[in-house]
Amino acid sequence: MFGKVKDYAVKKLLEKQLKGVPEDQKEMIMAMVEKDPKLFEKIAKELQAEMKTNGNNQMAAATKVLPKYQTEIMACMSPEMKEKMMKQQMGTQGQFNPNGSIRR
Repeated sequence: MFGKVKDYAVKKLLEKQLKGVPEDQKEMIMAMVEKDPKLFEKIAKELQAEMKTNGNNQMAAATKVLPKYQTEIMACMSPEMKEKMMKQQMGTQGQFNPNGSIRR
């Protein structure tokens, strides 16, 4: 019984935390959390412990904790998510010719 209530609460909390995030990225994160909620619960607890014990802000704690779980996080992603993430990380990289003109 509490499983559905807990899932709903986590979803609402996550939506609140991702308020400024673009919709496509928000959907990707929500899908990963739904696929393996225990992993993300473990990550959240470790992030909070890191912030509490070392006085780190959220970003500093994330840069320390998240690399440990990179493999598991990637396993939660669908092939489409992985491709989209790679495109996002590339950004404008590869859109310019060596002479500085824009590639079409």
